[in-house]
Amino acid sequence: MFLSYAADDADWARLLAEQLAGHGLSPFHDQWSIEPGDVVLHQQERALRAAAHGIAVISPASMRDARAMDEYAVLATEAAARGLRFIPVLLGHVPHPPFAAHRTWRDFSDATGHEFTAMAAELADVIAGRPRPADAPPSPDNLRATHLSPPRPVTPPRQPAFVVCHAPEDAGYGRRLAAHLRAAGLPVWSTDDLRPGDGHFWTIRQQLRYAVAVVVVMTPHSQDSDDVTRMILEGQVHGRPFVPVLLRGEVNFHLAATWHLDARDGSLPDPARLDLLRQLHDDVRHDRPVRLPDPAPHTRPGPARVPVVALTRPAALEQLRVHLAGQEYAHADLLTTRIVLESAGRLAEGWLRERQAAEVPLDLLAGVDALWAAATDGLQGFGSQVTRVPGGARRGPRFPDLAAALGWRDTPEQPSPRLYRDFVRRSVPDTVPGIPGVPDVPDILESPARHPGFFPTLRDPGHENTHDWYDRWSSTVLAVHSRLRVWRPTA
Repeated sequence: MFLSYAADDADWARLLAEQLAGHGLSPFHDQWSIEPGDVVLHQQERALRAAAHGIAVISPASMRDARAMDEYAVLATEAAARGLRFIPVLLGHVPHPPFAAHRTWRDFSDATGHEFTAMAAELADVIAGRPRPADAPPSPDNLRATHLSPPRPVTPPRQPAFVVCHAPEDAGYGRRLAAHLRAAGLPVWSTDDLRPGDGHFWTIRQQLRYAVAVVVVMTPHSQDSDDVTRMILEGQVHGRPFVPVLLRGEVNFHLAATWHLDARDGSLPDPARLDLLRQLHDDVRHDRPVRLPDPAPHTRPGPARVPVVALTRPAALEQLRVHLAGQEYAHADLLTTRIVLESAGRLAEGWLRERQAAEVPLDLLAGVDALWAAATDGLQGFGSQVTRVPGGARRGPRFPDLAAALGWRDTPEQPSPRLYRDFVRRSVPDTVPGIPGVPDVPDILESPARHPGFFPTLRDPGHENTHDWYDRWSSTVLAVHSRLRVWRPTA
């Protein structure tokens, strides 16, 4: 693990490092981790890149220390890019920086003696992966130290827009496309419109949450881009319409069942397509059902259907691990649905019958379950669901009974929320707001879930603008749970 601190906080940071080392950890602390003759900067860079965990001591001194702020930026970036566990530690009653707002932090400002020792031991247990005893309630002081930071509410933008998403390598076409849509009289926003002083992530979330539609430039680069993937998933969490534009390569894995524009010749939308987008804008503005072409044709008349990018199983499971490590549970839920559908060859159709679910490999279900269980101390995953689903019926439970058992509705008779963003709020307590990936709800890892076994839900909001969405979802859930009865995982 890497311990980042300002030079003026070196003595305090050494005390913390000694406590962590006493619990069997190996913190990188430059006063004892760098040998004479080593190049300090090179050793620090290597340690940062190799660390699985990072603690940033945030204090008045660190806010003035350029090296400490550089290390803080690298830790925040590594947390997003590869799932490094990033733990902000506050010292000296300092406000936490913006990126720390999405992480549960610990405030050591007034911690001395036994309280300091206990809090350091808690950090060591978290880093070492040791579970907290279920019968050990937090002390009042610990509650003070561990509350989540208040979120900034996401408010509507001045004008909802078509949000254009593209990888940096596709910026030329992305800018031409944005200018073309603007010239046609449509409201457009892209990350090129960010201005000095804008909250980067907050503004992107704001635009996506209220987007008229999300326009995704599909290329191999955008398929591999974590930023584009997160923008797609965020738009899908909020049920926004999508207008994918295929520029090169194959259809994006996350947009397999969505109608798209074919721009493989480098062209921009023609007048007929612009009229369709104007109609979409009008529908969204007046809160009418969105009317887009059926996804089956996929392209202009002519060539056969364009293939969809096929993620290898290791790549898909690694993406799932990264979302779970980043506590992006709604994003992980949507990805889980697509992994299961893709394994049965039903990604474009977006749902399963029992005979199709029989094609889902049992070891894939086991691998998905292991990732969910590891990230949530066993609260979530297929194994957790199997232990909670009512039994007795020869062909398994009725869907309403299963949905009630997993917390998807209060009673078998009550319908589940129609919108995914409202539905997923049921997974956690109402009392603590704010986690990335699940709008306006707390982190189910740090706050006990109201409904163990809630995830994976196998819902796919990309398919839920159709009148038969409920039938397709319930069919998929019952089919997968039929397959799970063959797997029979141990609790």
